[in-house]
Amino acid sequence: MILVLNGPNLNLLGSREPDVYGSFTLEDVERSCRQAASELGTSATCRQSNHEGQLIDWLHGARADGATGIVLNPGGYTHTSVALRDAIKAIDLPVVEVHLSNTAAREEFRHRSLVAAACAGSIIGLGLAGYRLAVRFLAELEPGAA
Repeated sequence: MILVLNGPNLNLLGSREPDVYGSFTLEDVERSCRQAASELGTSATCRQSNHEGQLIDWLHGARADGATGIVLNPGGYTHTSVALRDAIKAIDLPVVEVHLSNTAAREEFRHRSLVAAACAGSIIGLGLAGYRLAVRFLAELEPGAA
């Protein structure tokens, strides 16, 4: 099972800055991830929270919940959360950081990710396709390879 975690404000997809994030909703993201996982012979469990501690708790419990990898869009916590970075480092599961928009082409404060170095990889700026690519990577990853 692949765990897909979405951070703050991603529950507003579809209505929040559609010129930046597109017109699809969080439900569309989750449906796409579940479909991609199913096509690859696994499943995806999707969760969203606006609360940093909840995201950390889900990361900590991912292995016990049966996850083999995690797709994480930390939202604004990408640029601010040492605690989220430390939680990723503390677990023994591959995590792929995903961002819908090209953060390097946006405001300067978005250019730095505190979590990227703790992740197996990052997919940035590919919209909804980025989630599907992250699911594919994790589904095809050999155990212990990340």
